[in-house]
Amino acid sequence: MTIDKKAVVAAFIEQLEKDLLMMKEAARATYEAATHEESRPENEYDTRGLEASYLAGAQAKRAGEIDQALSFFRTLEFPNFAASDSIKATALVEIELDGKRNVVLMMPKGGGLTLQHGSQHVQIVTPASSLGEALLGLRVGDVAEFEVGAKVRECEVLSIH
Repeated sequence: MTIDKKAVVAAFIEQLEKDLLMMKEAARATYEAATHEESRPENEYDTRGLEASYLAGAQAKRAGEIDQALSFFRTLEFPNFAASDSIKATALVEIELDGKRNVVLMMPKGGGLTLQHGSQHVQIVTPASSLGEALLGLRVGDVAEFEVGAKVRECEVLSIH
């Protein structure tokens, strides 16, 4: 399978930019709702304004996380890997998991982000995840074992880009 790594990276940047814009707008709207005159408590048990301010804070934090992931994508180099190279950050890796081919992008941040690139589903994996930790340092043909809950799973490294 041929995977255009530069196109995958560009697609993640585009998705993160859209997500960041949307999250900033949501945080701004929630903050405005929290500080609006109508959000003043009607009595000591009315917590609408307080709840809205907590939500705005959480949305701002999430926007910061998205911004950080976006910064990694914009500043990291994404070299192509040879088949004999071992897996490390910025490697685009095709694996076989549960009889299905999957593509993961090893990144220091942004774990769990996914996108559909053509017919391929691509997920960001970090070394903090059990799969990411198991894949680090492996080469094409190696088999990784990792735990998900109480279950041990295996995947085979098919290609590295």
